[in-house]
Amino acid sequence: MKKIIVVGGGCAGMMAAIRAAENSAQVTLFEKMPRVGRKLGITGKGRCNLTNTADVEEVVKNLPGNGKFLYSALKNFSTADTVNFFESLGVKTKIERGGRIFPVSDDAKEVIDALLKRLKILGVEVRTNSPVTEIICRQKKIVGVKVGGKIFECDAGILATGGASYPKTGSTGDGFRFAENLGHTVTEILPALVPLETEEEFVKDLQGLSLKNVRVKLLADGKKIAEQFGEMLFTHFGVSGPIILTLSRQAAQLLAEKKFVELEINLKPALKPEQLDARILRDFDKFKGKIIKNALVELLPAKLIPIILDLSYLPEDKRVDEITAAERRRLVENLRGLPLIITKTRSLEEAIVTAGGVSIKEINPRTMESKIIKGLFIAGEVADVDGFTGGFNLQAAWAMGNAAGISAAK
Repeated sequence: MKKIIVVGGGCAGMMAAIRAAENSAQVTLFEKMPRVGRKLGITGKGRCNLTNTADVEEVVKNLPGNGKFLYSALKNFSTADTVNFFESLGVKTKIERGGRIFPVSDDAKEVIDALLKRLKILGVEVRTNSPVTEIICRQKKIVGVKVGGKIFECDAGILATGGASYPKTGSTGDGFRFAENLGHTVTEILPALVPLETEEEFVKDLQGLSLKNVRVKLLADGKKIAEQFGEMLFTHFGVSGPIILTLSRQAAQLLAEKKFVELEINLKPALKPEQLDARILRDFDKFKGKIIKNALVELLPAKLIPIILDLSYLPEDKRVDEITAAERRRLVENLRGLPLIITKTRSLEEAIVTAGGVSIKEINPRTMESKIIKGLFIAGEVADVDGFTGGFNLQAAWAMGNAAGISAAK
């Protein structure tokens, strides 16, 4: 019977252990934390966004960090396969906005318990509080791992230690160190799906303000790089929310390249400039004789009014019938392009996902086996693969774990 060791008890590690055991391997899973699935337990705000209804092509599009590398793995374990797998474990699922798939219970613990039950049924030995300190190789082949000074031998090993985000869950970048020590290339590690900090101090006055149906452009050195439509949030340090998190990976990369990074927020994307000007004129007519600060209450949230007026060089107490066409143009420009200078991302500790990792050029995309160390398989966030929110990162982990587990056993 083939002996397999899995290093890391996250989603990729547990899936790999299950698949290897189902293929007649003797599997031991080492997890350094007191329990497995710590990061899985906080995904989807504790509800666990298991996967998405998207097909393979759509999943790949939503994995900007080397999604094409996963074509084979995703074809062998699609989003539908993920749903079927969890349904077979007794986890009923439901579909929500954007094709996101959650357990009906809205409880990540149910998912973890189901995986643990399956591991137990298959006879997988799960050792928690057991940090691996070294992966041992001879003649470019894995032969075992060291845990607490003791060596455990194996015929194959699966590295599924996660990235470096949310270190309290156990993701502290150990796998990157192991891989580098074995001769692998680890690409630059950056935070992804992370809030952004701004130079502007006025964001503190907007803290807690959520904006829906806005369009946000990401610019580098004045050139548009990307844009997103949807919901965002102001914080005491800058901006967050779904569309900001989606843009953050590119923002992090641009900042690392020393580019001048900005955001432009179109607060009224449904209106063309002339339509927005007409809307402002109607409001001015309605609030005739009032000061401009009080004439914009139906157009903007109260917190935003003084900031937009300041950016437009308009005194808050100027009467609407005194506003010139040129001043209205400035107002329209700022409503359609509220500017923010991005100084940095929040830290890796706050990032949902790690961008970067073990180079995919050194991993076989069909099997997840290392091209450098025979018998070593690499799965999950430790590899240089990452995606947007919506269940895509977990789907990547399930698919990679599936491929690694089956391949290691065979």
